[in-house]
Amino acid sequence: MTAVKTEILKKVTASFSITGDYLDGAPYGSGHINDTFAVRVSQAGREVRYILQRINNHVFKDPVRLMDNVSRICDELQKRLHSTGDPDASRRSLTAIPTREGYPCHIDEEGEVWRAYLFIENAVGYDIIENTTQAYEASRAFGEFQKLLTELPGDRLYETIPGFHDTPSRFNRFKEVLAADPMGRASTAGAEIDFFLSYENEVSRLLDLSSQGLIPERITHNDTKLNNVLIDTVSHKAVCVIDLDTSMPGLAPYDFGDLVRTSTVQAAEDEKDLSRIVVNRDMFKALARGYLSTAHDFLTPHERDNLVFGGKLMTYEVGMRFLTDYLEGDVYFKTKYDDHNLVRCRTQKTLVQRLEELKDEFDDYVFETAEALR
Repeated sequence: MTAVKTEILKKVTASFSITGDYLDGAPYGSGHINDTFAVRVSQAGREVRYILQRINNHVFKDPVRLMDNVSRICDELQKRLHSTGDPDASRRSLTAIPTREGYPCHIDEEGEVWRAYLFIENAVGYDIIENTTQAYEASRAFGEFQKLLTELPGDRLYETIPGFHDTPSRFNRFKEVLAADPMGRASTAGAEIDFFLSYENEVSRLLDLSSQGLIPERITHNDTKLNNVLIDTVSHKAVCVIDLDTSMPGLAPYDFGDLVRTSTVQAAEDEKDLSRIVVNRDMFKALARGYLSTAHDFLTPHERDNLVFGGKLMTYEVGMRFLTDYLEGDVYFKTKYDDHNLVRCRTQKTLVQRLEELKDEFDDYVFETAEALR
């Protein structure tokens, strides 16, 4: 976390439509990309908190356009929730605070881009999934997020990271790096290379279905980890989907697939003992029930039938990215030792294999759960 002086936080806070007297601010949360702070303001003697974030413009090349996305999404979520008479709408979606001039973000004297949100009280994010209730609630929240944005008016959203889930492009990049072998590492990853090359005919499956009009483009979150859903500290129900920076045009199976990748295995992403890469069937079923409870009535048959494949594809894609980075010399992902990315690649490779073994069982469960909700 980059240090920020008190006077800077106070000045940035004053640039937003936040009333009251500034009290203090401090780093908040466990995010690694943006700098996040919780600031306290006294409003007629009552303390109120807000979230301030300085957007990482090295990761997000056009943070102003990104904030146009975020602002439109927040406005639509609030509108849809209020239209249903939801009494808790301001907790159930992020509320972006405009600047005093009415803009979605503030650009400071150093050219840094800041944003502000209402602080959602009595709700927390969990970095590690603990039980099937959390899995169900997180998946339900992401399904509802997609559902509420199915009719977002206006132009197509800006792609904050172009080609983020363009698996064919990532596969071609993998082959280019493999052919060049700039670090001479290909000889140490023969089994992994052969495995990822063997899936060439599958990498474009979802995009092919989309180009045929069978899987529609939707607004997807694209980072569907448990810690991107706030859970109420009393009811333990999902309250709000957060971290909207990668929310942009995408395909529904991407979001469900990343939930499967990140929530069905308890082992660490760099676990060396591959026998510990075991898919928790109950966790998967909780994810499927939660997601379909809110998404079943807008999903097309082809979307539904490719949810399980989405889990395999997202796992494959991440594993291939680890392998590509290993071959290229660890230029993207931070590593702690020489073959760290290769170890990460092997865990994802093993998870792909485990999901393949369970494909028929999981496909049947998704179909049966969706049919029961009709």
